[in-house]
Amino acid sequence: MRTIPQQESLTVEFKSDQTRLPDRDLVAAVVCLANTDGGFVYLGVEDNGTITGLNPQRQSPANLTALIANRTNPPVSVRVTVLQEEGHLVAAIEVPKSTRLVATSDGLLQRRRLKVDGTPQCVPFYPHEFASRQSDLGLLDHSSLPVAGATQADFDPLERERLRQMIQRYGGDSLLLGLTDEELDGALGLLRTVEGQKIPTVAGLLLLGRESSLRDHMPTHEAAFQVLDGTQVRVNDFYKAPLLKTFERIMEQFEARVEEDEVQWGLFRIPVPTFDRRAFREALVNAFIHRDYSMLGTVYVRLQDDNLSISNPGGFVEGVTLENLLVVEPKPRNPILADAIKRIGLAERTGRGVDLIFQGLLRYGRPEPDYTSSDASTVKVTLSCTEADIPFLRMIVEEEARTAIPVSLDALIVLSQLRRERRIDVATVAHAIQKNESIARSVLERLVEAGLIEPHGIKKGRTYTLSAEIYRTLGQSADYIRQAGFDRIQQEQMVIQYTQKHGKITRKDVMNLCRLSEDQAGHLLRQLTAESKLILHGKSKGAFYTVP
Repeated sequence: MRTIPQQESLTVEFKSDQTRLPDRDLVAAVVCLANTDGGFVYLGVEDNGTITGLNPQRQSPANLTALIANRTNPPVSVRVTVLQEEGHLVAAIEVPKSTRLVATSDGLLQRRRLKVDGTPQCVPFYPHEFASRQSDLGLLDHSSLPVAGATQADFDPLERERLRQMIQRYGGDSLLLGLTDEELDGALGLLRTVEGQKIPTVAGLLLLGRESSLRDHMPTHEAAFQVLDGTQVRVNDFYKAPLLKTFERIMEQFEARVEEDEVQWGLFRIPVPTFDRRAFREALVNAFIHRDYSMLGTVYVRLQDDNLSISNPGGFVEGVTLENLLVVEPKPRNPILADAIKRIGLAERTGRGVDLIFQGLLRYGRPEPDYTSSDASTVKVTLSCTEADIPFLRMIVEEEARTAIPVSLDALIVLSQLRRERRIDVATVAHAIQKNESIARSVLERLVEAGLIEPHGIKKGRTYTLSAEIYRTLGQSADYIRQAGFDRIQQEQMVIQYTQKHGKITRKDVMNLCRLSEDQAGHLLRQLTAESKLILHGKSKGAFYTVP
């Protein structure tokens, strides 16, 4: 089986070596990967993926490692493995992602990017892009930098008053209210002393700057609120105002479009908005504090059909991916700005605002936030405003009333998945909550103890469904019977009757017929075979069973 990828990607580069690739071209390819996400250079493979092999002069891994280290600055330490593929030798050069800017010894600086058609290319790495790269790696806080040419006269007194009012309104750090203007600027990092002069920082101008000053000194700052009706643009408002003013304007636009119903169960009167306000606020603030202010771009808020999306320039910072979004330690791209926003009270103080975004959708039975449209240059989250699942919300509210504590995010994710998929196992839960299987099992067992879900099967074949009581609460008792499955005798009868009628049965047929997992279906078939009630034919994927 071929171990080398079939085509190039952002992290895979093919290099032909039939006529001995020039050293400078090989080193340039390594630099290109190191300045992006790292990856592999496969030396001895054509651009189309055809394996043609290493040049005889290139077959020493130690020589290749030394060549690359000597011809890069700072030296890049690669790992070279010579592979035997399709009768040829290929050098797999593993390139680590560098936490510093890397150039060739000749001064060539490149990075890797994808073209419109999805194929990769190496392009020049320009000086104006350095700050963005260092910010992504957490090596530079762009928001803390002093703004050349700016002075304290660029601060708007009205914006400072707005800041103080918002601390009171949103329950921010009350200690800030007792500070003088100068002390407040220092506490929030809005000014920096440079050669004896107090200069506004990027964060300072963004929060307190006059609109004219922002246009002069921060041309990259812009936000937009759009309402789309199909392809028609109903609202298209752009803002270059200070962040706090922009935040208020967008919240006003948002609030005007939130519709709210109210349902009552006994003593509970529960509002059901089309969008959770706190979730939206956290998503909007995240876009402001995590965007890349060193690059041109706009923070877009788009309301369209049955969803609302928020996007910002700049991809996820180093270490944050779709696979660890729920568990990774908070890593703001602009720490000074993020800290100021949190102390004002607009963002979650722990930095776990993403949890609030998920909770704000899941507790109403809506799909979880969708970040899959994000890429290397943009983070985009889509919030669904589909109709709330009222029975599901009732289940959550009643459980919180019973325990006097909020249902945890992990539990919400599990219950939401069970509402959609009916049956899940430990591995599925571990992937959904982005934690290991031990923690996933613990979450599931706590829900079992609470009477919200029920286990079925044992060991590896153990699966979970919503409990009979919850299905009754949801008004779906019949669904519980279908999901909980049948006892051993019923399952046996169903399998034998199916086999008699159709002539044979496979493991997949048993899984569908009896609503069992793959392991459970295999266990049942082995028992029936041992009891001579079925006869096994074939092996592995081709196996099937017949009656004697």
